[in-house]
Amino acid sequence: MNQPVVVHRWEEIPFLSSPKDEASYWASHQLSPALMAASLSRTEGQDSTSITLRMDPRMLSRIKRLAATRYLNYQSMIKQWLSERMEKETP
Repeated sequence: MNQPVVVHRWEEIPFLSSPKDEASYWASHQLSPALMAASLSRTEGQDSTSITLRMDPRMLSRIKRLAATRYLNYQSMIKQWLSERMEKETP
């Protein structure tokens, strides 16, 4: 049996339009431990602040579907995206 392809960034995961495509993809791929830990971990005592963000309903629906294919809460995925982008933007 071949070793699964390790996914190191969320952008590497394609849009999977059906459960069959998703099952096929994840049969040969896995998330890197660092990516999994970054999306799940939260340090003790870490505070968060609620915000309101207006968004096109269709965009939100697409984000929710994409998050579901990755077994993530859509809000957690958005926070992960923002965190990754901040890392790129910060000198």
